Amino acid sequence: MITLPITELTRENFAPFGEVLALEGAEHFPINQGSTERFHALSSVDTSDQNGKPIISLFRGQAFARPFELRVMERHPLGSQSFIPVTKDLNNKYLVVVAPATCQTETEITQHLRAFIVQGFTGVTYAKGVWHHPLISLDQLQDFIVIDRQGPGNNCDEIELSNQIRID
Repeated sequence: MITLPITELTRENFAPFGEVLALEGAEHFPINQGSTERFHALSSVDTSDQNGKPIISLFRGQAFARPFELRVMERHPLGSQSFIPVTKDLNNKYLVVVAPATCQTETEITQHLRAFIVQGFTGVTYAKGVWHHPLISLDQLQDFIVIDRQGPGNNCDEIELSNQIRID
């Protein structure tokens, strides 16, 4: 059994997998005669392969009780996918488990897995083709606004994990 360590999420350590959507450190400026602060271009949306278009959905993630085992990884080869938590509680947490888009086999994915703890209103964008575990809400039911691709072509590859990979 492999126990996967959990790392704090930062823009720098998540950069190989996508972008962090956080207000802290983001470009921002006042708009609407100063009544609103715009946090500008937190992430890009990459959906144009095979005439795809961006869509916005809501995902409701059931809470995972720790410890648990990872069972599957997925990737979206035709577009990026952004997860933005909808929360009033800045203590809400979720987990992001990723592997580089360059991985082609279960062995490669398993060898390159990284786990990040994310808290509060911070979101993530998985770059096109990055392997990731499906949504992992921690402690309680959590809602997310999801921006991803709709269109022709197969945009979801899944691989079941035969190795036991545990998250504590």
